[in-house]
Amino acid sequence: MYDWKEMNKFVILIPVYNDWKSVFKLLEEIDIQTSSWKDDISVFLINDSSTEEKLAFKSDLKKLNSVNIINLKKNLGHARCYATGLKFISEKEKFDYAILMDADGEDRPEELNLFLEKLKNFENQVITADRIKRSEGLFFRLCYLIHKYLTFFFTGHLIKFGNFSCLAKNVVEEMGKNSSTWLSYSGSLTKIAKNRTSIPSIRGTRYFGPSKMSFFNLVIHSLSIISVFKKTVFLRSIAFLIIYSLLIYKTLSFVTLIPFFIVLFVLVSTIMLSERENLDQLNSSLNNISNIEKIK
Repeated sequence: MYDWKEMNKFVILIPVYNDWKSVFKLLEEIDIQTSSWKDDISVFLINDSSTEEKLAFKSDLKKLNSVNIINLKKNLGHARCYATGLKFISEKEKFDYAILMDADGEDRPEELNLFLEKLKNFENQVITADRIKRSEGLFFRLCYLIHKYLTFFFTGHLIKFGNFSCLAKNVVEEMGKNSSTWLSYSGSLTKIAKNRTSIPSIRGTRYFGPSKMSFFNLVIHSLSIISVFKKTVFLRSIAFLIIYSLLIYKTLSFVTLIPFFIVLFVLVSTIMLSERENLDQLNSSLNNISNIEKIK
């Protein structure tokens, strides 16, 4: 299946906030799924200042070379956890590839083997896990579809992936220096890595507990991605508002004004959210690490 001449070193980054039971099960599944790999695999769990006590981890992992927990002093949120993790490994670790995945099981560990297969022919490209099937209810899937096409309308990019992805070291280093990474991982990756390929991905079900992605969080997630492309959003929005105003000025009504107000809302939100794109905070993010705890 896999016959590279040299052994590669993989680092897997996984943010965690109070979801210890799920992430420890995920570690066991990763260990099983990568058991046939020839490569060296290390895992960094990024503890986003969890408020719940961490469970004792007693599993006997055979394949994973090491598992460390990066404990953060202050809660940052999902995107900034990934940004901190990318900054940390780019400066402190020796590796060839980084894989980013969520802690709850929705990024299926069996799909790690698809990344490995893809790397045989695309060693220097970013590999994203593009969703072909989701596990949420009808309402959430509809909202996600709207999010996807609104992002395309405002940015010109059809972004079908989330955090689950595989990056070569040079891309990790570039992400760790770009302010947009502090705002949105998938938006920043789309902006930075023009040369990408993908694997088909089925969103799994959470190992334990309900999904933490609420409607409000999805809106913020969508607007954060859009905000990475603020210049494009500004130009497209202004062009739309001018053309649309000329088209409807004779038939003004509450209904005809709805698209106008939606675009205006996105434009204002983009300007406000883009203030979170902070290179100084990204560069100083390692100061938020309280300690690194080795559990394997």
